[in-house]
Amino acid sequence: FLNDTATTEIYTEQIVGSVRCVQETAIGTAFEWPLGWPQCSYPSPQGPYHCSIGSKNSYGRVISEAHLRACLAAGLKIAGINAESAPSQWEFQVGITEGIECGDHLWLSRYLLQRIGEDYGVVTSFTPKPVAGNWSGSGCHVNFSTVDTRKPNGMDTMLKDYIPKLEQNHQQHLKVYGDENELRLTGKQETSSLEKFTFGEGDRSVSVRIPVLTLDNKCGYFEDRRPASNIDPYLATAIMVDTCCLNSKYQREILEAHSPVSYTHLTLPTIYSVQISVVAVSFKK
Repeated sequence: FLNDTATTEIYTEQIVGSVRCVQETAIGTAFEWPLGWPQCSYPSPQGPYHCSIGSKNSYGRVISEAHLRACLAAGLKIAGINAESAPSQWEFQVGITEGIECGDHLWLSRYLLQRIGEDYGVVTSFTPKPVAGNWSGSGCHVNFSTVDTRKPNGMDTMLKDYIPKLEQNHQQHLKVYGDENELRLTGKQETSSLEKFTFGEGDRSVSVRIPVLTLDNKCGYFEDRRPASNIDPYLATAIMVDTCCLNSKYQREILEAHSPVSYTHLTLPTIYSVQISVVAVSFKK
Protein backbone atom coordinates (compact mmCIF):
# COMPACT_ATOMS: atom_id res chain seq x y z
CA PHE A 1 0.00 0.00 0.00
CA LEU A 2 3.06 2.27 0.22
CA ASN A 3 5.86 2.88 -2.23
CA ASP A 4 8.70 0.37 -2.16
CA THR A 5 11.10 2.60 -0.24
CA ALA A 6 8.60 3.42 2.51
CA THR A 7 7.44 -0.15 2.85
CA THR A 8 10.98 -1.48 3.08
CA GLU A 9 12.17 1.02 5.67
CA ILE A 10 9.07 0.88 7.89
CA TYR A 11 8.88 -2.88 7.98
CA THR A 12 12.61 -3.32 8.35
CA GLU A 13 12.04 -1.55 11.65
CA GLN A 14 9.22 -4.00 12.44
CA ILE A 15 10.60 -7.36 11.38
CA VAL A 16 13.15 -7.53 14.19
CA GLY A 17 10.46 -6.89 16.76
CA SER A 18 7.20 -8.52 17.73
CA VAL A 19 3.47 -7.80 17.74
CA ARG A 20 0.48 -9.26 19.55
CA CYS A 21 -3.09 -8.29 18.58
CA VAL A 22 -5.81 -8.56 21.21
CA GLN A 23 -9.18 -8.70 19.49
CA GLU A 24 -12.23 -8.25 21.67
CA THR A 25 -15.48 -9.67 20.33
CA ALA A 26 -19.11 -9.69 21.37
CA ILE A 27 -21.50 -12.28 19.98
CA GLY A 28 -25.02 -11.76 18.67
CA THR A 29 -27.81 -13.75 17.07
CA ALA A 30 -28.89 -13.51 13.48
CA PHE A 31 -32.04 -11.72 14.70
CA GLU A 32 -30.20 -8.48 15.40
CA TRP A 33 -29.90 -8.80 19.16
CA PRO A 34 -26.86 -9.56 21.32
CA LEU A 35 -26.44 -13.18 22.26
CA GLY A 36 -27.78 -13.85 25.76
CA TRP A 37 -29.48 -10.47 26.11
CA PRO A 38 -33.20 -10.37 26.97
CA GLN A 39 -35.18 -10.06 23.76
CA CYS A 40 -35.77 -6.38 22.95
CA SER A 41 -34.41 -5.43 26.38
CA TYR A 42 -31.10 -5.04 28.20
CA PRO A 43 -29.14 -7.12 30.72
CA SER A 44 -27.75 -5.86 34.02
CA PRO A 45 -25.27 -2.96 33.74
CA GLN A 46 -21.63 -3.64 33.01
CA GLY A 47 -19.56 -4.99 35.87
CA PRO A 48 -19.92 -8.76 36.23
CA TYR A 49 -19.06 -9.72 32.65
CA HIS A 50 -15.33 -9.11 32.30
CA CYS A 51 -13.43 -12.43 32.60
CA SER A 52 -16.67 -13.92 33.91
CA ILE A 53 -17.83 -17.52 34.21
CA GLY A 54 -21.29 -18.99 34.55
CA SER A 55 -24.23 -18.79 32.15
CA LYS A 56 -25.69 -15.78 33.96
CA ASN A 57 -22.79 -13.55 32.95
CA SER A 58 -20.85 -15.33 30.20
CA TYR A 59 -22.50 -15.57 26.78
CA GLY A 60 -20.85 -17.23 23.79
CA ARG A 61 -17.90 -19.05 25.30
CA VAL A 62 -18.41 -22.06 23.03
CA ILE A 63 -18.02 -19.81 19.97
CA SER A 64 -14.93 -18.07 21.33
CA GLU A 65 -13.31 -21.41 22.16
CA ALA A 66 -14.22 -22.87 18.75
CA HIS A 67 -12.52 -19.88 17.18
CA LEU A 68 -9.45 -20.39 19.34
CA ARG A 69 -9.15 -24.01 18.23
CA ALA A 70 -9.66 -23.08 14.56
CA CYS A 71 -6.91 -20.47 14.73
CA LEU A 72 -4.53 -22.94 16.35
CA ALA A 73 -5.33 -25.56 13.74
CA ALA A 74 -4.67 -23.00 10.99
CA GLY A 75 -1.25 -22.22 12.42
CA LEU A 76 -2.16 -18.70 13.52
CA LYS A 77 -0.32 -17.27 16.49
CA ILE A 78 -3.28 -16.88 18.81
CA ALA A 79 -2.39 -16.62 22.48
CA GLY A 80 -5.63 -16.71 24.46
CA ILE A 81 -9.21 -15.56 24.99
CA ASN A 82 -11.31 -13.93 27.71
CA ALA A 83 -14.75 -12.46 28.24
CA GLU A 84 -14.82 -8.68 27.95
CA SER A 85 -16.58 -5.72 29.61
CA ALA A 86 -19.90 -5.83 27.78
CA PRO A 87 -22.11 -8.93 27.91
CA SER A 88 -21.43 -11.20 24.88
CA GLN A 89 -18.22 -9.30 24.13
CA TRP A 90 -15.09 -11.44 23.89
CA GLU A 91 -11.39 -10.94 23.34
CA PHE A 92 -8.70 -13.00 21.70
CA GLN A 93 -5.01 -12.25 21.43
CA VAL A 94 -2.93 -12.83 18.31
CA GLY A 95 0.84 -12.89 18.74
CA ILE A 96 3.57 -12.46 19.52
CA THR A 97 4.45 -12.07 15.83
CA GLU A 98 7.20 -10.38 13.83
CA GLY A 99 6.63 -7.32 11.68
CA ILE A 100 3.66 -7.31 9.32
CA GLU A 101 2.87 -10.89 10.31
CA CYS A 102 0.59 -9.30 12.91
CA GLY A 103 -1.63 -7.94 10.17
CA ASP A 104 -1.60 -11.22 8.26
CA HIS A 105 -2.66 -13.28 11.26
CA LEU A 106 -5.24 -10.74 12.40
CA TRP A 107 -6.98 -10.65 9.03
CA LEU A 108 -7.12 -14.45 8.89
CA SER A 109 -8.40 -14.68 12.45
CA ARG A 110 -11.17 -12.20 11.58
CA TYR A 111 -12.13 -14.40 8.64
CA LEU A 112 -12.24 -17.54 10.78
CA LEU A 113 -14.37 -15.79 13.41
CA GLN A 114 -17.01 -14.91 10.84
CA ARG A 115 -16.85 -18.35 9.26
CA ILE A 116 -17.42 -20.02 12.63
CA GLY A 117 -20.31 -17.64 13.22
CA GLU A 118 -22.08 -19.26 10.28
CA ASP A 119 -22.00 -22.63 12.04
CA TYR A 120 -23.52 -21.16 15.21
CA GLY A 121 -25.94 -18.72 13.59
CA VAL A 122 -24.29 -15.62 15.01
CA VAL A 123 -22.89 -12.48 13.44
CA THR A 124 -19.86 -10.24 13.94
CA SER A 125 -19.63 -6.45 13.89
CA PHE A 126 -16.41 -4.48 13.61
CA THR A 127 -18.10 -1.16 14.35
CA PRO A 128 -16.39 0.74 17.19
CA LYS A 129 -19.70 1.35 19.01
CA PRO A 130 -22.04 -1.57 18.36
CA VAL A 131 -24.56 -0.69 21.09
CA ALA A 132 -25.47 2.90 21.90
CA GLY A 133 -25.56 4.02 25.51
CA ASN A 134 -23.57 2.96 28.54
CA TRP A 135 -21.97 -0.08 26.93
CA SER A 136 -18.31 -0.47 26.07
CA GLY A 137 -17.24 0.14 22.50
CA SER A 138 -14.71 -1.88 20.57
CA GLY A 139 -11.10 -0.83 20.02
CA CYS A 140 -7.73 -2.07 18.88
CA HIS A 141 -5.25 -1.15 21.57
CA VAL A 142 -1.62 -1.16 20.50
CA ASN A 143 1.02 -2.11 23.04
CA PHE A 144 4.30 -0.89 21.65
CA SER A 145 7.94 -1.29 22.58
CA THR A 146 11.36 -1.05 20.99
CA VAL A 147 14.82 -2.20 21.99
CA ASP A 148 15.36 1.23 23.55
CA THR A 149 12.20 1.09 25.70
CA ARG A 150 13.05 -2.41 26.92
CA LYS A 151 16.54 -1.44 28.06
CA PRO A 152 17.12 -0.48 31.72
CA ASN A 153 15.43 2.89 32.30
CA GLY A 154 13.72 2.55 28.93
CA MET A 155 10.79 4.54 30.31
CA ASP A 156 12.88 7.63 29.67
CA THR A 157 12.67 6.94 25.92
CA MET A 158 8.89 6.63 26.18
CA LEU A 159 8.39 9.80 28.20
CA LYS A 160 10.97 12.01 26.52
CA ASP A 161 10.79 10.79 22.91
CA TYR A 162 7.91 8.55 21.85
CA ILE A 163 4.96 9.93 23.82
CA PRO A 164 5.68 13.59 22.92
CA LYS A 165 5.80 12.55 19.25
CA LEU A 166 2.48 10.74 19.60
CA GLU A 167 0.92 13.80 21.20
CA GLN A 168 2.22 16.04 18.44
CA ASN A 169 0.71 13.70 15.79
CA HIS A 170 -2.52 12.88 17.66
CA GLN A 171 -4.95 13.91 14.92
CA GLN A 172 -2.85 12.31 12.17
CA HIS A 173 -2.91 8.96 13.98
CA LEU A 174 -6.67 9.14 14.43
CA LYS A 175 -7.07 9.28 10.65
CA VAL A 176 -5.86 5.66 10.39
CA TYR A 177 -7.18 4.47 13.76
CA GLY A 178 -10.55 3.33 12.46
CA ASP A 179 -13.75 4.76 11.01
CA GLU A 180 -16.52 6.10 13.28
CA ASN A 181 -14.05 6.06 16.16
CA GLU A 182 -15.63 9.29 17.39
CA LEU A 183 -18.59 7.22 18.60
CA ARG A 184 -16.26 5.29 20.89
CA LEU A 185 -13.67 7.84 22.06
CA THR A 186 -15.99 9.87 24.29
CA GLY A 187 -14.04 9.86 27.55
CA LYS A 188 -16.44 7.27 28.97
CA GLN A 189 -16.34 3.45 29.27
CA GLU A 190 -12.56 3.46 29.76
CA THR A 191 -11.79 5.59 26.71
CA SER A 192 -10.03 8.89 26.20
CA SER A 193 -11.46 11.95 24.51
CA LEU A 194 -11.10 12.17 20.75
CA GLU A 195 -10.21 15.84 21.03
CA LYS A 196 -7.29 15.73 23.48
CA PHE A 197 -4.21 13.53 23.80
CA THR A 198 -3.53 12.28 27.32
CA PHE A 199 -1.28 9.72 28.95
CA GLY A 200 -1.00 8.24 32.43
CA GLU A 201 0.32 5.45 34.57
CA GLY A 202 -2.04 2.50 34.91
CA ASP A 203 -4.96 4.67 33.70
CA ARG A 204 -7.39 3.15 31.21
CA SER A 205 -9.14 6.45 30.45
CA VAL A 206 -6.17 8.00 28.62
CA SER A 207 -4.90 7.97 25.04
CA VAL A 208 -1.67 6.19 26.00
CA ARG A 209 -1.33 4.11 29.15
CA ILE A 210 1.93 3.17 30.85
CA PRO A 211 1.23 -0.22 32.47
CA VAL A 212 2.04 -0.86 36.13
CA LEU A 213 4.55 -3.55 35.09
CA THR A 214 6.45 -1.03 32.96
CA LEU A 215 6.34 1.49 35.78
CA ASP A 216 7.74 -1.03 38.26
CA ASN A 217 10.53 -2.15 35.92
CA LYS A 218 11.28 1.33 34.54
CA CYS A 219 11.22 -0.23 31.08
CA GLY A 220 9.00 -2.26 28.77
CA TYR A 221 6.04 -1.21 26.64
CA PHE A 222 3.25 1.35 26.55
CA GLU A 223 -0.32 0.93 25.32
CA ASP A 224 -1.99 3.13 22.71
CA ARG A 225 -5.70 2.80 23.52
CA ARG A 226 -7.01 4.97 20.70
CA PRO A 227 -7.29 2.58 17.72
CA ALA A 228 -10.77 1.28 16.90
CA SER A 229 -11.84 -2.28 16.19
CA ASN A 230 -12.07 -1.75 12.43
CA ILE A 231 -8.49 -0.59 11.84
CA ASP A 232 -6.32 -1.73 9.01
CA PRO A 233 -3.60 -3.29 11.19
CA TYR A 234 -0.92 -2.73 8.57
CA LEU A 235 -1.50 1.04 8.56
CA ALA A 236 -2.03 1.35 12.31
CA THR A 237 1.27 -0.34 13.13
CA ALA A 238 3.04 1.45 10.29
CA ILE A 239 2.15 4.90 11.58
CA MET A 240 3.24 3.93 15.10
CA VAL A 241 6.66 2.89 13.84
CA ASP A 242 6.89 5.88 11.53
CA THR A 243 6.07 8.37 14.28
CA CYS A 244 8.20 6.90 17.05
CA CYS A 245 11.19 5.55 15.12
CA LEU A 246 11.31 7.42 11.80
CA ASN A 247 10.18 10.90 12.88
CA SER A 248 7.05 10.74 10.66
CA LYS A 249 9.14 10.34 7.52
CA TYR A 250 6.39 8.45 5.67
CA GLN A 251 3.33 9.89 7.37
CA ARG A 252 1.92 11.40 4.18
CA GLU A 253 2.17 8.11 2.31
CA ILE A 254 0.51 6.23 5.17
CA LEU A 255 -2.38 8.69 5.39
CA GLU A 256 -2.88 8.58 1.63
CA ALA A 257 -2.98 4.78 1.73
CA HIS A 258 -5.95 4.86 4.10
CA SER A 259 -9.47 4.84 2.73
CA PRO A 260 -12.73 4.29 4.66
CA VAL A 261 -13.76 0.65 4.53
CA SER A 262 -17.38 -0.42 4.49
CA TYR A 263 -18.09 -3.11 7.05
CA THR A 264 -21.80 -3.17 6.27
CA HIS A 265 -21.70 -6.87 5.47
CA LEU A 266 -20.08 -7.50 8.86
CA THR A 267 -22.07 -5.09 10.99
CA LEU A 268 -25.22 -5.43 13.05
CA PRO A 269 -24.83 -2.39 15.29
CA THR A 270 -26.95 -3.73 18.13
CA ILE A 271 -25.52 -7.21 18.14
CA TYR A 272 -21.90 -8.04 18.11
CA SER A 273 -18.87 -5.95 18.84
CA VAL A 274 -15.29 -6.63 18.06
CA GLN A 275 -12.51 -4.90 19.92
CA ILE A 276 -9.00 -5.34 18.69
CA SER A 277 -6.18 -4.51 20.97
CA VAL A 278 -2.67 -4.85 19.68
CA VAL A 279 -0.51 -6.02 22.55
CA ALA A 280 3.23 -6.33 22.97
CA VAL A 281 4.25 -4.61 19.77
CA SER A 282 8.02 -4.41 19.96
CA PHE A 283 10.34 -2.97 17.40
CA LYS A 284 14.01 -2.15 17.03
CA LYS A 285 14.97 1.48 16.70
